Amino acid sequence: MSDGLTVPFALAAGLSSIANSSAIVIIGGLAEIAAGAIAMGLGGYLAAKSDAEHYAKERETERREVETIPAKEKQEVEDLLLTYGLDKKQSTMVAEALSKRPEAWIDFMMRFELGLQEPDPKRALTSALTIGLSYIAGGLIPLTPYMLFSNAGSGLIFSVLFTLVALLVFGYVKGRFTGAPPIRSGLQTALIGGLAAAAAFGLAKLISR
Repeated sequence: MSDGLTVPFALAAGLSSIANSSAIVIIGGLAEIAAGAIAMGLGGYLAAKSDAEHYAKERETERREVETIPAKEKQEVEDLLLTYGLDKKQSTMVAEALSKRPEAWIDFMMRFELGLQEPDPKRALTSALTIGLSYIAGGLIPLTPYMLFSNAGSGLIFSVLFTLVALLVFGYVKGRFTGAPPIRSGLQTALIGGLAAAAAFGLAKLISR
């Protein structure tokens, strides 16, 4: 959503500096939103699929090692448990117990040796839809004023106000969820979006001369 707010906002600001008609800004903005949503949604889908494929490959490797070199794998379990404060006797007992439950043994190695957790099989589609729809929702905010005003200059003024408020709110909420100072997060997000729009506006003005 942050990207959806920032990129179409910057594009619309740039287009409004060289076009009097809001229609041109709207067409360009909608095209960018469509392309951005597809690209980012697809990126999220492929990233999630790659995570799932990587997990499956590593799990198969661990399964093969448990079957072919169990002594070495048990030693790895013991070494891991020693780092958690268990003594040698306790580590050996746990490793021996795990060796009698192959699937649990593999789960243990995946989680504690490789630091991998099994991805949700629905994650790829969910990620793609979440990212794509969030981008669209964010991108429509800076374009809405151009839909209300036929003059691009008037649309730009309200687009700036709408988008900066949205960026402040988004940054504040993001800060609350991530643990960062909410006010600072809101101001940083608004500053980044404002700088991006100013750069696009200034560059378009410079080129159009």
